[in-house]
Amino acid sequence: MKNSILILLFSMLLLFLIPMHTDAAANQTRIILDGQELVLPKDVGVVNVQNNIMIPIRVVAENLKFDVKWDQTTQNVHIQQGANAVSLTVGKNEASVSNNTVKLNVAPQMIKNTVVVPLRFVSEEMGLGVEWNNSDKIVTLASLASSTPIVSLPASGDSTVTNLIHEINYANNQLVVSLDHEVNPVITTLQNPARIIMDFPATNFGNMQDVPSAGSIAKLDTSGLPNVKDIRYSLYKNDPAQVRIVIELNNVSSFNYKQQTSTGKFILDLSMINDPGPTTPVSNGKKIVVIDAGHGGKDPGTISITQKHEKDFTLALSLKVQALLKNEPGIEVVMTRETDVYPTRPERVKLANDLKADVFVSIHANSVLASPQAKGTETYYYQRESSKELANCIHEKLIQALGFTDRGVKNRSLQVIRETTMAAVLLEIGFLSNKEEEEAMMLEDNQNKAAQAIVDGIKEYLEL
Repeated sequence: MKNSILILLFSMLLLFLIPMHTDAAANQTRIILDGQELVLPKDVGVVNVQNNIMIPIRVVAENLKFDVKWDQTTQNVHIQQGANAVSLTVGKNEASVSNNTVKLNVAPQMIKNTVVVPLRFVSEEMGLGVEWNNSDKIVTLASLASSTPIVSLPASGDSTVTNLIHEINYANNQLVVSLDHEVNPVITTLQNPARIIMDFPATNFGNMQDVPSAGSIAKLDTSGLPNVKDIRYSLYKNDPAQVRIVIELNNVSSFNYKQQTSTGKFILDLSMINDPGPTTPVSNGKKIVVIDAGHGGKDPGTISITQKHEKDFTLALSLKVQALLKNEPGIEVVMTRETDVYPTRPERVKLANDLKADVFVSIHANSVLASPQAKGTETYYYQRESSKELANCIHEKLIQALGFTDRGVKNRSLQVIRETTMAAVLLEIGFLSNKEEEEAMMLEDNQNKAAQAIVDGIKEYLEL
């Protein structure tokens, strides 16, 4: 009897001493969104539920500037950006996407007060490209182009016909994909590591020598290619079929490529990847100021209460700032965009860093349609004391010029102000979702006042 009690006590002691294994591996997982590592909730990272990779939805949605609301009573998460709305409920195997019902492989779950949802749902319904690195436990998310790829289908016009890939080769710095029909894939680029991602819509694998099995990845032999580390491909989606090809690059400073299509072939020419591309440093002794009009092109930004796009407001104001700075003899002004185009965030950062700019100012507008009472001006910087000083100078001038509610100067990890190496700020001029503030922001006179305030703040910081 005594021996039995001793064995029982020893077994209980072992239970306390041996660490418990969980499937969450929260301290080992990372989420990278458009090159920026997200800060995950404490003790909750990427989890595996019934062989489905799950990620914290609030972290991703808020970094994409979605408005997130949590209803404790119904256990419902409502995510909105403009007219796009997604609604999920913990424990429910379906979601509402713009009033349409979407089935989920696994229901959202609550883990330590954090809602996690299937990674595949995030990628498909929030317009993101996704990669899951199982060995390193890294989820990489990338905002994809919003335009619909052009696919040439057979003359029959049968949209259900799937395009087939019969060969993938890489030679003479060219990736050549042989298909049944001409197709322009959606191409995105990612940093850390540098990758070119090609998604071929309505496409599956045909009679190929090495066809990856479901859920697996096949690779080309890249030995002897100094600037190409890896070329891998897989069936990224089943319904509808979509093939993804990823080229991972080595020792390149910029993404230089050309694409072309010919009968039955798609060609990506990387012959320029050895060329880091020209930089345009200004050596005339002037201070270099980069003005970044937020969003643009395929990325409209947020939506105003009267359905105006943030990208149009930011461009109008940025061009006014540019015009004023051109009159300053001690300043050389450079724009990240002057028309309705979309430079990626890494491209905006690279431009400023390559120029060795003195100041970087990114211009934006806020919107929370679910809270139309929200209003005011806020200014962001990231850690550097020089950025904080610049933020204080511009913010004070904006509050004086516009008279909007002072929401303060805040430290926040945003890619364009985190990865730039000079004094850098991001301005949220006001709320387009507030009726009075939107009306004021659209007035030419107020935009002129805001532009002058930004210029005055820059000059004060530069002691000009």
